[in-house]
Order: sequence, then structure tokens, then C-alpha cells
Amino acid sequence: MSQIVYSAEVASALAEHRPIVALESATLRAFANSDGLEVARESEELIRKNGAVPATVAVTDGRIHVGLETEQFERLSTATNYKKIGAREIASCQVLGQTGLTTIGATIAVAKLTGIRFSAASGLGGVHHGYAERPDISADLGEMATAPILVVASGVKSFLDVSATAEVLETLSIPVLGWRSDSLPLYYVAAGGPPVSARVEEAREAAAIAWHHWSTLKRSGGILLGCPPAADLSEVDEYIADALRAARTEGIAGPAVTPFVLAHVHRRSEGRSVEASKQLILDNSALAAEVALAYSAVAHDLDSKE
Repeated sequence: MSQIVYSAEVASALAEHRPIVALESATLRAFANSDGLEVARESEELIRKNGAVPATVAVTDGRIHVGLETEQFERLSTATNYKKIGAREIASCQVLGQTGLTTIGATIAVAKLTGIRFSAASGLGGVHHGYAERPDISADLGEMATAPILVVASGVKSFLDVSATAEVLETLSIPVLGWRSDSLPLYYVAAGGPPVSARVEEAREAAAIAWHHWSTLKRSGGILLGCPPAADLSEVDEYIADALRAARTEGIAGPAVTPFVLAHVHRRSEGRSVEASKQLILDNSALAAEVALAYSAVAHDLDSKE
């Protein structure tokens, strides 16, 4: 029995070498009620409209699924016994027969296995504040360093130490591109982040950089394309600072910090942060599809010249 199961749509796209965008299934449970399911479905539709094939990744029944059928979306969106998993939990989730909804790190790991070159996420994990006292760096960075995947995200999650994360990305030789921007987006805020290594104006430019990075230079690591959010919620900086102080006071650390901070920001922003998060997921999915489609053309043109 194969340990990786492909949806019919993804299997066909792989066989025909069509562009594919990997998506994290954790989005299914990222919002209240059925909003996560709606965002996940709309993300997939936007990818299709922009010329690529969506491949949402999850672990169920002891197997890794790349691309979900309609009934699987429904089942995962209402499952009561599930885990949000990173790359290190994939194997145990398989062996123990658990249901695993993938983060971007786990999604990147699976994309690497299957030859998928592009992925979309809301925000990338990174270095947590207080690293000097308690080393805490998201595994997302390690996965990106070893996987030839271009990830479109609205920068690094804004409650992290973004400047320190940018330094780690540089240390790991991960190119950081800005989508029509000279700085890395700050998740809820479009500008003001660390400078990017290159600004790109068109999907073909990002695709060409990716091709040269992987084909000419033979680099095996990933690329981050920062897509500025459409909304600009500069007031959330204050909310995030308050939430981080509260987390320290309550002894909340590690993976528990993310939901704690996001819930706090949601309350303080009266829901505006949630709507902004939904929109940036959709925008990042659409852009990832554009770049994936452009990469197919670039690869065809440049491979033929060699």
C-alpha cells in the first residue's frame, strides 16, 4: 500500500507536468465555525483560476494525502480528534493512525517528497522573542533550508522577532523576494519590515529567479516571496505587544503562543485581524499559482537554450 495518496486532480497534474501549489490543511481549522473550510475551498478555486492545480496536504488513515477530495475536506473540517502537525510529527501520525492537519513546515516537507515546487501560506514561522533566554525557532525555517520550494507568504508571523528571523533566513541562504516591495511584509502590515534580497514586479521575474537558483546554481533550498497584505492594520502592533506580555505572565510558550496571541489580537481588533488573515491567505494562493504557471514557461524556455 502506497504511503502517499494523490487526489485524481493532483495525480493527473503530476503526470502531465502541470504547475501545482501545495497548501497547508491547518487552514481548515484556523477560523471559527466553517470559515476555515470556506477559505480553504476558495484558495483552491483561486489557484485553479490562475492556471495551477491545488494540492492541500493532510495525514489520515496512516497515509499522507496530497490533494483532498470533497468528502475529505468535509470530514477534516469537522473532525474532533486531530493534531496540527509539523514535519517531525508526520511519521508518528501515520504509524499511530492519527489525523494530522499540516502546518507550512509539514507541507513543505511533503512537497519536497513529491516534486512540487510551490506553496502558499499565511505567514512563515521564525524566531520567537526572548530567544536569548529560551531558544525557540520555528521548524519552518529548517524545512525551507532543505527543500527547493518557493513559498508565498505575507512575511513572517507578526508576533515573532521578524528582524532576527530575517537574519536567520540570510544565514540559511534563503532568498527573500518582495512582491512589488522593497521590504518584507509584517503580516498585518504591508511595509516597514526588514529589506528583501530582491524586489520583483512580475510573476515571471520570481519564476526566473527560482529557476536560476535551483537549476543554474544547483541550490537545494527554498525561496520566500513576501506578498504585502491588502489590509494594513498598523494598530495590531500594540495588541501583539500586550498579548506577548500576557503570554509570558501566564507561562505560555512554544506552539501555544500562536493561538493565544491570535485570539488576543482578534478580540482587540474586533475581528478585523481575522478578515485580514482570510484575505491574505487567498491573495497568497492566487500569487503562488501565477508564479507556478510562469515557472513552467520559464523552465521550458531556459531548458531549451541549454
